Amino acid sequence: MDFSNVIVKTPGKSYTQGLTTSNLGTPDYEKTLNQHAEYVNALKRCGVEVTKLASSEDFPDSTFVEDNAVLTEEFAVITNPGATSRNQEKKLMDPIVRGFYQTIHYIEPPGTLDGGDVLQAEDQFYIGISDRTNEAGARQFKAIVEQFSYQATIVPLKTFFHLKTGVAYLGDNRMVVAGEFIDHPDFASYDKLVISNNERYAANCIRVNDTVIIPEGYPEAKHKIEAAGYPTIALDMSEFQKQDGGLSCLSLRFKVMKITVDN
Repeated sequence: MDFSNVIVKTPGKSYTQGLTTSNLGTPDYEKTLNQHAEYVNALKRCGVEVTKLASSEDFPDSTFVEDNAVLTEEFAVITNPGATSRNQEKKLMDPIVRGFYQTIHYIEPPGTLDGGDVLQAEDQFYIGISDRTNEAGARQFKAIVEQFSYQATIVPLKTFFHLKTGVAYLGDNRMVVAGEFIDHPDFASYDKLVISNNERYAANCIRVNDTVIIPEGYPEAKHKIEAAGYPTIALDMSEFQKQDGGLSCLSLRFKVMKITVDN
């Protein structure tokens, strides 16, 4: 999980009116900004260069940049987000990604794809079928990555909002898994760190270089990850959890072989 660059986006004031399925209440905007700032600081502590984008009031959920693109060492994929109110966020992300990548692919209608439904584990991709990602979008993505000698597996979801809501790859053949993924056959070959149901929110964690960033308040998950040999940084994520967001949602983490600008 060797990353050199990260893209984040400041939450706008409209963030409090974004999409959610939770019943956790309306986010406090000032607290949201503070938590986002702490998130950025944690990323910098992990040794990455952070590109911070200005807020976009027309798109309340656009701080969740992970859904707009999938970035690999060789190429980028601009997604086609499945929520109508979020779909045009991709147009804001496209020029940013062009500053880093020469090879860019696009998910085209009728396919939809959220980046939160895409998990990379070395040369293997897992693509979740969810309310936001349909089979057409998943198959487009699979065809793209297989051009670059990656493997791709499509994983229909049963209960989780996004694929990465319930599974995270830490490297070293280790997966953090919760809920429906604990005994899922597609993840049978990995060494699993199993997160109990009452701490399942902590399954959405991110390894950035040598450190795993985890949500604050989940001691069992923290202990298991640290016992596996990874130092952790715990962050208060309350205002993002209210909008169905997690740690992975708030950034695009990547390392490119050579930073180039598309002609």
